[in-house]
Amino acid sequence: MSDVVHRGFWGRIAPALTLVFLSPMIAEVLPGATRLSAIFVLPVEMGVWGVGALFIRAAVRRWRLGWRNLLLLALALALAEECVIQQTSLAPMVLQIVKGPPYARDFGVNWLYLIWALGYESTLAVILPVMLVELIFPARRESPWLSGAGAAIGTVYFVIASVMAWFSWIHYVRIQIFHMPPYAPPRTAMATALALMALLVLAALGPTKRILARPSRPLPAPSAWSVGAFAFAVAVLWYGLVLLAFAIKPDFPPLAAATVGVAVAMAGLHFFPRWSADARWNDRRSYAAVFGGIGGSMAAGFVGFIGATPFDLYGKIAVDALAFVLLIVLGVKRLQAAPTQDRSEAPSK
Repeated sequence: MSDVVHRGFWGRIAPALTLVFLSPMIAEVLPGATRLSAIFVLPVEMGVWGVGALFIRAAVRRWRLGWRNLLLLALALALAEECVIQQTSLAPMVLQIVKGPPYARDFGVNWLYLIWALGYESTLAVILPVMLVELIFPARRESPWLSGAGAAIGTVYFVIASVMAWFSWIHYVRIQIFHMPPYAPPRTAMATALALMALLVLAALGPTKRILARPSRPLPAPSAWSVGAFAFAVAVLWYGLVLLAFAIKPDFPPLAAATVGVAVAMAGLHFFPRWSADARWNDRRSYAAVFGGIGGSMAAGFVGFIGATPFDLYGKIAVDALAFVLLIVLGVKRLQAAPTQDRSEAPSK
């Protein structure tokens, strides 16, 4: 994947289009949340996840903000998906692996599932796709990738896709496919979700945005292999959280599951930003983090394909294998250009 010459219309918009496509591919298709038999929903997912990720990245780059701002905006997008658009964290779960009383559901919220979804969607739909596309287009890394016209088109696409996702899931999939009764979340739950989203956006882009944009205190960055292994482990452990949310082991204490999940999330938030603030951090380590995170989610996702149709199972194997090859090609081509250089060795500007 060599650098795209960004003269001309298509070259200028190539990074934005790539992010819009890769965001739902990484978050939905490669792990298997969207199976090949349902791939027709990909354009809708591109409108919600892809355009949402593009808008978030554009805001962070335009105002030269940091990873905390990016994370808060990504969490706001995930909260919108979970509580407003598809409402999967508010409505009763459509799937319980072991039938029985609702697992980890209190006050009208599937709270363990919500914890999982916020971490998973903010990382797999926004953070990792942004990192990957910046590795594909390193010369465009500092630009927002979004013009005024692009923002207008993206807004329309996002709104239409969100309405389609809401209508198809709430009024068709839940009722016709999963045979669940109609559900409308309480107004207080919706109001609370909207208020939290507003607070996250305000914190990320409002008066506190410069405070959040301050660099993390560096920690010595480990080798790229260690970074990749750590990202892989976090992704696999996080997938275990959603299996528990689906009641795979209903006698497991939900609070214990949440405690483990929060510990995993805090470990990731403690190490990755501080490693990346170290002068030794380079594209090799960024690539390793992306490769490990995507690889872990793809590998763990096969657990959900036990009993799947051959079409979906072999489809996942084929798509994941293609993604694996393309990631390897990107790593070879991109990292050969500067295999050992890190920021401490880079020439001063």
